[in-house]
Amino acid sequence: MKSTIAILIAGMMAGCTVGPDFHRPESPKATRYTENPMPPQTAAAGGVSQQFSEKAAIPADWWKLFHSKKLDMLVKRSLDGSPTLDAARETLIQAQQDLAAALGLEFPTVDLAGSAERQRFSPAIFGGSGPPNIFNLYNASVKISYGLDLFGGLRRQIESQRAQVEYQAYQYQGAILSLTANVVTAAVTEASLREQIAATKGIIAAEKKQLRIIRNQLKLGGVSQSDLLLQKGQLAQTEATLPPLEKSLSQVRHQLAVYVGMTPQNANLPEITLADLHLPEDVPVSLPSKLAEQRPDIRASMALLHEASAQVGVATANLYPQITLSANVGSMSTSTGSMFSNNTNIWSLAGNLTQPIFHGGQLKAQKKAAVAAYKQAYAQYRSTVLQAFKNVADSLRALDADAAALKANQDAEVSSKDALDLVRRQYSLGAASYLSLLASQRQYQQSRIGVIQAKASRMADTAALFQSLGGGWWHKHKNGEVSDD
Repeated sequence: MKSTIAILIAGMMAGCTVGPDFHRPESPKATRYTENPMPPQTAAAGGVSQQFSEKAAIPADWWKLFHSKKLDMLVKRSLDGSPTLDAARETLIQAQQDLAAALGLEFPTVDLAGSAERQRFSPAIFGGSGPPNIFNLYNASVKISYGLDLFGGLRRQIESQRAQVEYQAYQYQGAILSLTANVVTAAVTEASLREQIAATKGIIAAEKKQLRIIRNQLKLGGVSQSDLLLQKGQLAQTEATLPPLEKSLSQVRHQLAVYVGMTPQNANLPEITLADLHLPEDVPVSLPSKLAEQRPDIRASMALLHEASAQVGVATANLYPQITLSANVGSMSTSTGSMFSNNTNIWSLAGNLTQPIFHGGQLKAQKKAAVAAYKQAYAQYRSTVLQAFKNVADSLRALDADAAALKANQDAEVSSKDALDLVRRQYSLGAASYLSLLASQRQYQQSRIGVIQAKASRMADTAALFQSLGGGWWHKHKNGEVSDD
């Protein structure tokens, strides 16, 4: 008995914590994001070349690099009104309160209890004789209970709960990043659709003029009926492209209304064009070794790995003895007037020791399951990191390709504009027909649509790069840690 007591006291003094101690996984050994080295800048398109810099820092409000007051207002409204952010914030608060509740288990529980009874007692119960007695019995006591965390099961459970708070904090930060990136992308899409619709309407107007001319020529016998039918078909095909563009514009504005937490009728959204947005020329690109620290989804995945590690400790601690100490101090009397006198004081002390002996393999199976869950969380963490590197690599290559595509489309636009100017001069001199002029105008409008789409892709992919790099949220938090407050 003495040796057992000595072992228990030694365990209490040592504060043993079983199970693995969590260590952050190392970042991938990578010096660049792409398979081949990226050029320091993209091709110049429209006089703008984007410069990639590993020394520049991504600002927390990275969307302001587009220098658009309308966009800034949309992002601010979304951050203030998004129900998705509200849900993520409340989920974080719930995790924080669950942690606070778990921390309370580190302290003894103290409860005040009171009771009042009226009893009829018969001496015959103890072999006596005499009439039964009827009396009142009053009890007031303080109960204290404390579980000794000898093997760290409770500490591991609290560690797990802290990791859950970290996970929800990074999930919340990730929701902010996704929301802001979605708003920027939707704004770019809206601007692109507006200009595509304007260009398409210009093409339709030119084709309607061409159709009227062909009809007049048909009356004069200058063209055949098939020429008229071909022009009607061409006009119908062009007009058929307009409703899908208008539909997409309505849908993207409806989505923006959801982002700001309003119905489409009440959202009162600004109308954004490409002229309202300016492509960021200096693009900060953080080092690959820093990516794991900066992506909220990677940090959230790391928190889940930490939680799984702590749960291994909880399952291990369940294999060892559990000790609970309790005490009860109070007073018991047959009248309220004599309560708390010396003769009515009562007390008790108790200790409870539970050593698992046989649970049908349940506890060992639970530990093995916890170890498997940890391995699964580690595999998921690695997958998240690899996906993050892919996102950055895709965005970098996309920007390089976008610049080349925009340059090619702008060259085509310049060529079609030169051709249009030439046909106009020829038409003024009578050397070209009006149909040739309208055809040149239509070709120019189509090349404009290509430029519009290329500009929008460049801006959208720039926003995707900022998102894939983490968005710069860590500048708001010391040492890149999300606050639990």
